[in-house]
Amino acid sequence: MASHTSLHSGYGNNVLRTWQSRTAKVNPDCLIYPIFVSANPDDYVEIKSLAGQYRLGKNHLVKHLTPMLENGLKTVLLFAVMEDVEKDFGGAILSTMNPIYDALRLLKEAFPSVVLACDVCLCAYTEHGHCYRMKDEEPDMELTLELITQAAEKYFECGADIIAPSDMMDGRILSITKKFKEIGKRHKVTVMSYSAKFASCFYGPFRDAALSAPKFGDRRNYQLPPGSSGLANRAVSRDIEEGADIIMVKPGMPCLDIVRDIKIKHPDHPIAVYQVSGEYAMLYHASQNGAFELKKAVMESLECFHRAGADIIVSYFTPDILKWLKSENEN
Repeated sequence: MASHTSLHSGYGNNVLRTWQSRTAKVNPDCLIYPIFVSANPDDYVEIKSLAGQYRLGKNHLVKHLTPMLENGLKTVLLFAVMEDVEKDFGGAILSTMNPIYDALRLLKEAFPSVVLACDVCLCAYTEHGHCYRMKDEEPDMELTLELITQAAEKYFECGADIIAPSDMMDGRILSITKKFKEIGKRHKVTVMSYSAKFASCFYGPFRDAALSAPKFGDRRNYQLPPGSSGLANRAVSRDIEEGADIIMVKPGMPCLDIVRDIKIKHPDHPIAVYQVSGEYAMLYHASQNGAFELKKAVMESLECFHRAGADIIVSYFTPDILKWLKSENEN
């Protein structure tokens, strides 16, 4: 275990240092805003299944994010949208058409203090929409790990502070951490692993947003069964042993017990929880139909995440949350 462990990678800047300390309550430092970066540089397209969220081309990124930074945004998580780009076996993740590379350079120059996290997965780049490279109609694990590890290195070179592998392939954390050790940069990059990622219908709007739905079958054979707490704990322990700096649980609200279990068993690791697209849509549309006030429902959900043990919260509501927190501080 010790051979895979890097401590410096977990507190390389002020935001990461905050995540190493349990906060008294939810604050802007805890929040990560996920954004969809389009390969079309001029895109500014609202996502129908995620009202208020957009596919953003690089020409709109700075303007779109500036008000959020003024309200205290510290961290963004980037996902690629490869619309109108030819997809293949997954190698497109290394292509110059991958919009994440330009987005990283642009955002690092415009906002040097913002922490940039990159999702690393092949689903947006494969013609079949699955998270692995395929060979003879079967997952090719060796080549899949090779591709995502190469992408992780390229993202770092372009300015990524956090590498977030979400594919759930065995061995991905070890492969990525080993690569960064080989190039002498392990202390410079934080690895946030989607360790406890359950198969869930709550991901539906995301797959629409990222245009990454599988063309056949589903992802249940490499995402955790919803009732499998023991398997989740094993996956988390494995990823920590392989060198993960931060552990993520998703979806959020259905998995509060998992967050609590992990925090009890691994109190020394920051825990992130992803309030996923279906949770966002559920709360948003319920509030639009008068079921409750959106602010109260969202803030209650965040308090529950924090109560369960989450140190970091990924949420599409982040722009609203920042406004609400700022307003409370000013009053």
